[in-house]
Amino acid sequence: MTDSAVPKHAQDLDIFDEWPDGLRAFFDGSSLATKIGFTASLVTNDANGHLRTSLLGIGELYVPDSRRLCLALWPQARAARALAQNRRAALTFVFDEAFYQVQLAFEPLPVVEGAEEELKALGGLVCFSGSIDTGEAQRVRYARITSGMTFELAEGKDATFERWIEQVEYLKKAAAQA
Repeated sequence: MTDSAVPKHAQDLDIFDEWPDGLRAFFDGSSLATKIGFTASLVTNDANGHLRTSLLGIGELYVPDSRRLCLALWPQARAARALAQNRRAALTFVFDEAFYQVQLAFEPLPVVEGAEEELKALGGLVCFSGSIDTGEAQRVRYARITSGMTFELAEGKDATFERWIEQVEYLKKAAAQA
């Protein structure tokens, strides 16, 4: 079928089991200030079988290698409870004019040896490492996805940003130790 014979409403679907280079670079924990506003949706399944969505910012996500994603969650977050229980989730977001959905299998990250006080200072975060089962990037030919959910840091933005830097640094250590 030639390009002119492909319907304009056709969808392009890229399937992957390793992070594409652009995403791996985006989630590498660097230049967080330029990525403020990025929002990902973590969809988990709770104890009652209900799907729940948690919104995550760039300071809660880190990709240490081609197949993993590390998360830093508040210990009281329902996503933390759901991941501890069933260890499966989907991460969805918009990046580079595409809608991404990544299915992951999670394991808790052990506390970094000698960093108990650092973790306590960060609010007792619960950290997980997820391995990609499958990922999809969807694009349509008739439109460009220009953004997904985005946010702006409000009161306490400097403190939030500093916490994100510390959280991602902790995730880097935990991922390296795992």
